[in-house]
Amino acid sequence: MAAKDPSKYEKVLLQSANGKRTVDVARGTIMIDYYEDIFSPTISAKVQVVNTGDTIKGKDDKLTSLYNGLPLRGGERLRLKIKGNSNDNPGLDFDSDPSRYLYVSSITDVLTTTEGESFMLNLYSREALTNETTRVGCKYPSSTPISETVKDIIKKYLKSDQLDDKNIEDTENPYGFIGNMRKPFTVITWLAAKSVPGTSKGKDATAGYVFFQTQNGYVFKSIDKLITDKPFNKPYFYQEVIQAGKVNNDYKIISYSINQNQDLMEKLRKGAFCSHTMYMNPVTFEYTPYDKGLFKLKDYAGKAATLGKEVDLPPVNQGSEENLGDIPSRNMTAILDIGTVEKDVNLQPNADPGRIQSQSMMRYGLITTQSLNMMIPSNTNLKAGDIIECQFPKVDRESSKELDQEQSGLYMIKALCHHFDATASYTSLELIKDTFGPQDK
Repeated sequence: MAAKDPSKYEKVLLQSANGKRTVDVARGTIMIDYYEDIFSPTISAKVQVVNTGDTIKGKDDKLTSLYNGLPLRGGERLRLKIKGNSNDNPGLDFDSDPSRYLYVSSITDVLTTTEGESFMLNLYSREALTNETTRVGCKYPSSTPISETVKDIIKKYLKSDQLDDKNIEDTENPYGFIGNMRKPFTVITWLAAKSVPGTSKGKDATAGYVFFQTQNGYVFKSIDKLITDKPFNKPYFYQEVIQAGKVNNDYKIISYSINQNQDLMEKLRKGAFCSHTMYMNPVTFEYTPYDKGLFKLKDYAGKAATLGKEVDLPPVNQGSEENLGDIPSRNMTAILDIGTVEKDVNLQPNADPGRIQSQSMMRYGLITTQSLNMMIPSNTNLKAGDIIECQFPKVDRESSKELDQEQSGLYMIKALCHHFDATASYTSLELIKDTFGPQDK
């Protein structure tokens, strides 16, 4: 779907909160933005509507404004279906299944005149509303894998059908806890930072999961798994890169800008390269030995999955043989979780917090090393968490059309926005990368 192609709204039905009134606002819809983000547990959307006041009848059986005639007060359901214009671009469908309907959270930018009105509908998935009215109050035993706990919370507390087992990656480690009446999204996001991939076999694992929602449902996967998933089947190229054969403009990068290229100070503050954690055992009152609490990123060199080549860190001081990954830049203290969940006191720590906490800090800190924004022709096949290949031209005085091997390569889609209006349709991407250049072979 080229960016210049107009959007085709097959269905934009707005249903009142009590379910008694339904209005077709497709002809009055002038813009739709749909959002996903790997750090957001819910999808969202914005729909801008213009109405001339002849859409719905009020209580006096006369035509009136949609804003007061439906009325719009929050909680309304939206059935949305946008047609794709090719076999490769299916469009968006939030109409075929009632569990996928979007819900109005708020109405903003309301402008009213004697001749009409306009307003913006801010929408979320149904689970986002359920999350605000549900609390996790039960206890999960320390023998239950975190992935199974996540499935249970999604089904039991969020009451969601948007769950596919292939999008819930098995975890290596179990974890016991009490819900303490926290919201489901809060609990699952908290568990994500404690999760270790089930296929990585012990010490070679790198902890750190993300929990988010896409148009296909919920995803609970490790960052390692997202990185190693098969990339999107077509590379995207910037206009100056020479392409062999016929050029398909559907995969052309319209524009891009680099937001960030390594924030060294921030990563040092977070302890992404080297950190030290000292734990106190509340049963024996002993502290973990210094070397047991020391975490170094270089110990995982070649073990953790990356999107590019690993970069050498600068020395601590001029002429020093030690680099920034040899000395802890963050020191933490904590109390081990022992004997607080099970009926019989268990003297073994709940999971392995020393290893897991340091690993997840590293993984979350590094994944956003590079960040760039990119606009492409509309492609609703793309989802948050997908890996795509981007090809950028080398910058030199000879106007070479060769690839820039350092800037080009694989990127992860952190967030996306599918935009539709009467004159154009395109997709905006926020891409992130943990390293530089192409992947090591």
